[in-house]
Amino acid sequence: MGFTFCSLASGSSGNCQYIASEDTHILVDAGLSGKKIKECMESIGKEIERVQAILVTHEHSDHTKGIGILSRRYNIPIYANEKTWNEIMGKIGKVDEENIKVFNTGEDFLINDVKIRPYQVSHDAADPVGYSFFRNDTKITIATDLGHVCDNIKNEIKNSDLLLLESNHDVEMLKMGSYPWFLKKRVMGDQGHISNEVAGETIAEILESNGYIGHVLLGHLSKENNFPELAYQTVKNILEDKKIKIGKDITIDLTYRDRSSKVYEVKKNL
Repeated sequence: MGFTFCSLASGSSGNCQYIASEDTHILVDAGLSGKKIKECMESIGKEIERVQAILVTHEHSDHTKGIGILSRRYNIPIYANEKTWNEIMGKIGKVDEENIKVFNTGEDFLINDVKIRPYQVSHDAADPVGYSFFRNDTKITIATDLGHVCDNIKNEIKNSDLLLLESNHDVEMLKMGSYPWFLKKRVMGDQGHISNEVAGETIAEILESNGYIGHVLLGHLSKENNFPELAYQTVKNILEDKKIKIGKDITIDLTYRDRSSKVYEVKKNL
């Protein structure tokens, strides 16, 4: 058996991903209110009381808003690396010492039957990470808040049965939009966010090099500088230009800022 996955929310207004095996229930980030996350869980038929861990990618509030209240209310351990803990400790309220879990970036660890690999990404945070999850022969990877996609990230992404990949903005929309110039530079910089085009090119490069990706969910779409149909079509066009067939060689779906995605049952050869 593999995993159950649902993106409860993905975007600058809040991020929270749900990953589960039969015996293990994990949230990656909790950037919404505790109440909203509970409602999102209930909307997909899951109970927040069963969550056994919250994994933090980095300290920005759209990833951490609800972690303190959820940990206190439901006695949930929070996992982050040391630099991220240093950033969030004074901002999320009191956390029981037994629920403060510190990992080292790049070192695998276990939560019950799930192996987790936190890997380094480029973003304007203290020590940001993405995560890969392994159970039996099934792999899920979360890769958002990426300033650029280096070889290390490509190696983490490949051979994923399900990949949540950032597709943050359309470059021309961002350039012509209302953001002040300093913010546009931040988003487009090496510690910002990747565009629809980079997302598509990254997927294509991995598939063209005989790497496997079963299913891609495009995530962290900007409210101001993107919209779902554009992100999907841009990635689709790039893949089809390279003779990669959507629905045969790979499948693509979207995540949403304001609602949950579909619930995916993830196993090898999804």
